[in-house]
Amino acid sequence: MNKLETRTALSLAAVFAARMLGLFMILPILPLFAKELQNSTPFLIGLCIGIYGLTQAALQIPLGLLSDKIGRKPVIIGGLVVFALGSVLAALTDDIYIIILARAIQGSGAIAATTMALAADLSREDHRAKVMAFIGMSIGIAFAVAMVVGPLISQIAGLSGVFWVTAVLAIIGILLIQFVVPTPKLTKTHRDAGIIGDFIKPVLQQSTLLRMNLSVFLLHLLMTANFTVLPLIFRDYLHLETTQHWKIYLPVLVISIIFSLPMIIIAEKYRKIKVMFVIAVVLLVLSQGLLGISQTSFYPLMFAFLLFFIGFNFLEAVQPSLVAKYSDVSTKGTAMGVYSSAQFLGIFFGGTVGGLVMQSWGISGVFIFGAIVAIAFLIVAISLPKPDFFKSQVFKLNSNALKNIDKTTEELLAIKGVMQAAISSEERVAYLKIDKLVFDESKLINFKSE
Repeated sequence: MNKLETRTALSLAAVFAARMLGLFMILPILPLFAKELQNSTPFLIGLCIGIYGLTQAALQIPLGLLSDKIGRKPVIIGGLVVFALGSVLAALTDDIYIIILARAIQGSGAIAATTMALAADLSREDHRAKVMAFIGMSIGIAFAVAMVVGPLISQIAGLSGVFWVTAVLAIIGILLIQFVVPTPKLTKTHRDAGIIGDFIKPVLQQSTLLRMNLSVFLLHLLMTANFTVLPLIFRDYLHLETTQHWKIYLPVLVISIIFSLPMIIIAEKYRKIKVMFVIAVVLLVLSQGLLGISQTSFYPLMFAFLLFFIGFNFLEAVQPSLVAKYSDVSTKGTAMGVYSSAQFLGIFFGGTVGGLVMQSWGISGVFIFGAIVAIAFLIVAISLPKPDFFKSQVFKLNSNALKNIDKTTEELLAIKGVMQAAISSEERVAYLKIDKLVFDESKLINFKSE
């Protein structure tokens, strides 16, 4: 990557991490404050945890499309301002209904798709995947940090303190966008990294992508439902002070990453992605069963918690890769946008239904519900077709190649190893899916722009 792309990757990763850290910090602590909040019930606590996912899912695609018309930075800054306002509103109240409204406002600052589109505007085609991967890693880091610092901040400054920190993080994000993130010379739609309105319907009509959307929906439903009760188990059954909860989260997250990395390598390098996918979902099923019967026993509980995060971390890393493999070469960016919306919907339903189940059937009921969800997830995982391991390649076309797009597309498809080809005249680029085992890069020399 050149200096501009490195600056883009670092600064946008920081913006993404700051925003996601603000959202994630509430996850391990909100149930612990139920008695201190007016009008609180387990259902409303769960709704409060998940409600941001509903507004996020509803608005991220429209805001992504809006950014194509008015520019990326205005949409991102506007989203961060909305996020900050929701955080301030939540910090100023102890009424659960107002906090729910505030969390919905937070989610309305849905900038994920627009941030990725900005990253695409600021990166060259052959380095775009690296920039995107860097930003994606920031989400996982933010989650791990939130699990540790959320309980610590809440113990020092209370729930309102967490929301004040969230507001500050949003302001930091605004400053980064305004003064650190480069401004693109030109805003364009990108088939590999942006949402294109005309491609939404084809993406929704592809059955395999629908199953991937259902998969990520169920994964995040399960995760959020679990967190409506896990903090309570650590406090009430294991008798750990809030400030001690990081001693559970941090080791479990670190160890789970150590175990999930070999699974990812086996899945991608040795092309065993479906087998490992099914194994990871089986770990989720086992974790729910163990969590349901071991809430008062420290080591069995920790083992179950570890199983959950091994499966979760693997699936978080591999599912986007599967979406890319299953999607058409022209619709990858739109497929990822729809997939992300399904993820946020899962967060909403997980928090809401988890809270309702907790209120009606208690903590064990949440894990029984979780086991049912995990079994449904397993059925979906088994039904997925074995993916092709084709690599995406994007490159600038020269003027001659752009004179007759249909002819150029036919010529590209005639090259051995080119499995799919699509040309965007607006971007002046070709999108390919290639089989690296037989593809000869030198065959593209007559098509590439210098």
